[in-house]
Amino acid sequence: MTSEQYHELIIPYEDAKNIVLTRLEILNHSVYSNTSDHAIHHIQHRTKKKSSIERKLNKLEQEDSFLNAKEYLMDIAGVRTVCYFEQDVYKLVELIKKQSDLIIIKEKDYIHHPKENGYRSYHMVIGVQVCTMDSMDYYPVEVQFRTLTMDFWASMEHRICYKKQRENEAELAVQLKEYSDVLEFIEKSLQIMEEVPHNQS
Repeated sequence: MTSEQYHELIIPYEDAKNIVLTRLEILNHSVYSNTSDHAIHHIQHRTKKKSSIERKLNKLEQEDSFLNAKEYLMDIAGVRTVCYFEQDVYKLVELIKKQSDLIIIKEKDYIHHPKENGYRSYHMVIGVQVCTMDSMDYYPVEVQFRTLTMDFWASMEHRICYKKQRENEAELAVQLKEYSDVLEFIEKSLQIMEEVPHNQS
């Protein structure tokens, strides 16, 4: 895939990603009636670089081409939405599913069903309608919903483990799972504290 083909490829994915970002910002202001309570702490986003697309296609044993990128890759555009609490994640997921112009292509709940190493998050691939002067098509955007503690754990696990060979991998995996459980306990405890004023008002 040439550089020109890459730039042509990502334009509609950028547009789809921007639509998702705008939708999330709007939902963030309307999830709760109290204007000071927002579900989202911050949002990160990215579009895969040309080299990343080429590596992913190579891993899938597919030729590096414009058409194969569209056919086989669902994560060219990605958005990570970091919320305060678990209930905020599920509220946003519920609201996203109610958006009639968005298509839920696939989803995976790693919060209720964590990975063995303790990874927790909610993954969705959303089909977003992108219109141009002469065409209309749906483009996938991968959206990850996490809480602050889930994001902290995932960031640290990536820093500690990514592309590193360790002699104590089994022991480290057990420790990371324990830390994930501790962070989940802390988050749920803080959520209870956060809810107390609302219950008393």
